[in-house]
Amino acid sequence: MLANLFLHWFDALFHGPQGPARWADATLVRYADDMVVLAREWTPELTGWIEGKLEGKFGLEINREKTRVVEVKLEGESLDFPGYTFRYDRDLKGCPRKYLNVFPSEKSLAREREKLRALTATSQSHVPLPRLVKQLNRHLGGWANYFSYGYPRGAFREIDWFVRGRLIGHLERRSQRPYRPPKGVGWYEHIQSFGLKLLTRLPKRLTVNA
Repeated sequence: MLANLFLHWFDALFHGPQGPARWADATLVRYADDMVVLAREWTPELTGWIEGKLEGKFGLEINREKTRVVEVKLEGESLDFPGYTFRYDRDLKGCPRKYLNVFPSEKSLAREREKLRALTATSQSHVPLPRLVKQLNRHLGGWANYFSYGYPRGAFREIDWFVRGRLIGHLERRSQRPYRPPKGVGWYEHIQSFGLKLLTRLPKRLTVNA
């Protein structure tokens, strides 16, 4: 909380009349106590100004294990912030220029899978299935809203597969006898009959109110 307060004033200095926003054409983007500085050219002067203000003026400690200079246009380079991965990729339609690909990071996907495991765990077997699906829809809708920026379709497809698999396992666990979908109906069609909303079929920035 205290670091957040100091960073508010650091933000003001950075974009003030004497800050790098003016003399280095740089931009500071901050999320709580995580931040990214964007600049067309990184210089020792810019590094010195940032370190001097954070560690000197404000007495904060920079986590150098998590701090690095990244040139995202270089092959194999990427930036994670906050929850997203930013990376330049080749155009899938054959355009010679690369485009800035923005999608949920691997850490964000791992955290989401853990949350879905908790929502469909054995401890939730007492929850009526319609209510459980509504809980999943509300949660997935909020997650999709946050990660609707950029190109999240691949991540959305991965989460769709994961949550359907978890629901299949959940149905099998809560049934005393081997659970099977109705005759002639596939597993995924059966799962969708309970009202589960797929992320790949949601409009951007639409919260699911199921």
